[in-house]
Amino acid sequence: MRERCAAWDKDPVFGNLMKTNPEALKRVVPCGGDCQEPDLGLSNSDRQVLIDEVQIVIHTAATVRFVEPLHIALAVNTRATRLMIQLAKEMSHLESFVHVSTAYSNCVVEHVSERFYPEHLTCPAEKILELLESISPELLDKMAPALMGKYPNTYTYTKALTEQVIQKEAKDLPLSIFRPGVIIASYKEPMPGWIDNLYGPIAVLYGAAFGILHITLLNLKAQAGIVPVDYCVNMVLTCAWNTARDTSIKLSPEPPIYNFTPNNDNLITWGGFRDKAARLRYTYPLTKMMWLPFLHCTTIPWLFRFTAIFYHLLPGYAIDLALRLWGKKPRMIKLYDKIHKNIDILAPFVITSWSFDTVNTRKLWAKMSVEDQKLYDFNMSSVDWDDYFLQALAGVRIYLAKEEPGQEVVERGRKIYKRFEFLHRLLQFTLCGGAALILWSILKRLLGSFV
Repeated sequence: MRERCAAWDKDPVFGNLMKTNPEALKRVVPCGGDCQEPDLGLSNSDRQVLIDEVQIVIHTAATVRFVEPLHIALAVNTRATRLMIQLAKEMSHLESFVHVSTAYSNCVVEHVSERFYPEHLTCPAEKILELLESISPELLDKMAPALMGKYPNTYTYTKALTEQVIQKEAKDLPLSIFRPGVIIASYKEPMPGWIDNLYGPIAVLYGAAFGILHITLLNLKAQAGIVPVDYCVNMVLTCAWNTARDTSIKLSPEPPIYNFTPNNDNLITWGGFRDKAARLRYTYPLTKMMWLPFLHCTTIPWLFRFTAIFYHLLPGYAIDLALRLWGKKPRMIKLYDKIHKNIDILAPFVITSWSFDTVNTRKLWAKMSVEDQKLYDFNMSSVDWDDYFLQALAGVRIYLAKEEPGQEVVERGRKIYKRFEFLHRLLQFTLCGGAALILWSILKRLLGSFV
């Protein structure tokens, strides 16, 4: 744990901070813990330090794996939050507690307001947590489909349960709930386009940029609830500030909820997401691309599986055969199997279109001074999506593909792009020409039989 923290000063995300304040990270004191443990895995001494000294709690810890076994997701997402609430009640100097949920914690409804939705749970959270303590993990996991009801995965289900725990047990605490949409690469801070993982839609851009992903399940007309990570951080901090200063929150029967998704005056669809990225594919091409970047989309599962045979599996088998002949380990079919499983898992969230109320979020923005709005910007109305994707693709190239910055590398990528574009057009011409020749031969035979 301490080794990981010590390595932060070499992480690109802290580069600007280290230049302006080299000693900043020394103010961070790590405490060992484990959200899967029934006592949060805290030592007695660390627990006492938290009780005696902490003023602000920002609870972001969670497992975000959609296929996490239910017993693990319950322990990490739901029980750990209850334990954090219990710990917060002991904190003598607590001023603010922000729980980070998700805008899709109530994805069983297509219009999500800034309120609790306990009516969609098949069983109260308290009873589910009792099951976690009283039956075996194997039995609980087998019961998952019946317990989850309409929820598509254990992540959204346990996040919904967690919100009910907060609703029932966080009374008298200065607490608020932050519900971000799909978190994507940064827009402005600490640098444009920063990202360090392949979760969510950025993985689609990454696969397409490599020329590996050519067909996916995606509803081009559905609203994309995407939000830059730096805007999310700014809003979490603003939630903490407002929760500490607004004394009415502690007296309110229920904590305030803040949905954070694109504003109605600046919405973007998944079609816009794809097209804006596609228009910039020549601007920041990857030198490691395996074919021309392009992406077709469908909402029909069987059509996706059928076209994937031609776009993914046949080229994958051909590449694996070549790798075997060169004495190398085949990898493409295994990679495509993983990609297709992830596409199936994400399908409900890129095919369904949700809308979100953001009344509380807009009110929070209005409470800030002009100076604070500049420092802690989370105004989704001001996002220039064309500019955002320009920054995001540059970030994918540098932070995910690990390519060197600089125009020389970009120019090399453009040469490779043009080469694959020529080969792609040649392949299209060959296939279309071959198909036309076959059709002509068939028609010629049919016409000959009538004569």
